[in-house]
Parts: sequence; structure tokens; C-alpha cells
Amino acid sequence: MAHDWCHENHVLDSLTERLNAGVMTITTTSTAHPSSAVPGTGPRAFATVATALAPAAWGTTYLVTTAFLPADHSLFAALMRALPAGLIGLLIARRLPRGQWWWKAAVLGTLNIGLFFPLLFIAAARLPGGVAATLGATQPILITILAVLVLGERLSRWRLAWGIVGIIGVGMVVLGPAAGFDMIGILAGIGGAAAMGTGVILTKRWGRPPGVSAVGVAGWQLSAGGFVLLIPTLVFEGIPESIDTAGVLGYLWLGIVGGLLAYTLWFRGLGRLPVTATALLGLLSPLVAAGLGVAFAGESLNLIQIAGFTLALAALFCGQLNPHSLVGPRARTPKGTTS
Repeated sequence: MAHDWCHENHVLDSLTERLNAGVMTITTTSTAHPSSAVPGTGPRAFATVATALAPAAWGTTYLVTTAFLPADHSLFAALMRALPAGLIGLLIARRLPRGQWWWKAAVLGTLNIGLFFPLLFIAAARLPGGVAATLGATQPILITILAVLVLGERLSRWRLAWGIVGIIGVGMVVLGPAAGFDMIGILAGIGGAAAMGTGVILTKRWGRPPGVSAVGVAGWQLSAGGFVLLIPTLVFEGIPESIDTAGVLGYLWLGIVGGLLAYTLWFRGLGRLPVTATALLGLLSPLVAAGLGVAFAGESLNLIQIAGFTLALAALFCGQLNPHSLVGPRARTPKGTTS
């Protein structure tokens, strides 16, 4: 049995390592080789693509929830997405927190999972889906501001601007004429974005202890968040009376793909990419949800929605660029020389 878990640990770590293609540090590469700051070139591109798979997986949540899971059990779905996946992560990593990492894991798990999930579902229950998705798209703006306040980074006006463009684009895709506004729902949506945004910033600040894999960190946080959700779920919702085969498959997808694998890639990416650029990858989640609606739910996009989709993708892409690298060698050539 121990051999099997070690083998699974090796396979999962090997998968995420290959997706990130050997990106061990992001230091002065972008200044020495400006092209490496552009998505699609260099090892950072592999890390960006691998990290982007996380919000893409999260974008499948709405379709899976509505098509496969028992109705009116959102908290139970959140619990099943977090706790079993977290325990599996612990078994794979075979590492428990030590010292101060007990409370750090509890704080991060509460922010990224335990608070974020229920606030997300409250917003979804009280607001049209488009309004809730647009509020979630404010997270890159919040992270950009928190990066200045908590991490002491310089304000990235470039990524702040593209974050605003991303909100506009997502709004064009998902907001409709029937969009309504409920103050509790709006506060829940903003609170959810703020909770995970704060969790992302603290994850970046604290990193992870030496010798602990991203799978281990994901297992810590998913388990902590799952235990936070356990009592509220049992008190307010309980367990569905019946779960069919489709429901079981849906919970497995949310837990393994949307939970353990997605958060492993997300936390690994946070350790290797600029936090504000990583946050903009979150725009993929509502875009994937909209795309799946068109592909599988018989929905369609009008011209305004297509334009918004394009705008949000542009914001996502441009947010990965380092604006200082875009001037190129010509702009840095000393006077009196030719390039």
C-alpha cells in the first residue's frame, strides 16, 4: 500500500512538473531575454499554461453542478469538493504541517476554501449568474491592491488597467438585461473575491516549507477548508437522500480535477509567477463556463458577448506581459549607436 501511494505521489508530481517544464525560479530572465516575458515563449509560458488549467477546471463547476449533482445541496457539493480531495492529498504527500504551518494552513484553507466556497454559493443563489461571475472577476483588482499593501510590491498600473478591462469583458459576456441586484448577494460576491484574494496574497507571501510539494500544500488547505465546511453543511443542508451514478462522477470530477489537481497547479504557479499576473488567469473561469454553456447547454453568444469574450481574453493575455520588456532592444540602445 505504501508503495502504491508513493507511486501515485510520483505520478502526480511528475505531471505537474512536466506541465511547468522545469521553471524553478523566475529571476532576471525577463530582463536578460525580453522575449521570455511574452506568453508563448520560454519556460515561463509552460508555467503560465499549467497554472491556467486551474481556473479552466473551476469553470466547469457550474455545468457539472447543474447537470449532474443533486439540487439544493450547494454546501454539500463544496464539502465534497474539498474534504475528500484534501485527505487524498495528505495521503499522497504523506506530510502533515509542522510548527507554525498548522495555523498558517488553517488560515489559508479557511480563506481559499472554507469562506470562499459558501460565499460563492450565497452570491450564486441570490444573484443572477452573470452578476455573480462579474463580481468574481474583480479578484485581480483586489489582488493587485493587496500586493501593494501586504507584499510591498510597486503598483502595477499595467495589470490594474487590464484587470479593469477583464471585468468589462466578463460583464459583456455574462450580464444580461434581466440582471438583478441584491445587497446580501453583492456583499457575498465581493466577500468571496476578497477572501480568496487575501488567501492568494498570503500564499504568495508565506510560500511553502522546504521539502513539501504543491500536492501537500493543496492537501493541507483543502482539508482545513473541508473541516470548516463540515458542521455548517450538516446543520443547514445535510446529506442528499440519494446520489446516482452521474452525481458520484460529478463529485469525483469536482474533487479530483477541480479540487486536488487544480489547486496543486494553482499553488505551484503562485510560487513561480508574479501574483498579479497569476490572478488575471482567473478570468478563464467565467469564460470557460460561458463556452461550455454554448457547447453543451444549447446557449448562444450574441455579438456583444463575443466582443466581451475577446476583450477578456485580451486582458488575460496582456496581463501576462511585462510592459518594461515590450520596449525591446531598440529603445535601450545608447545614443550614437545603431541597432
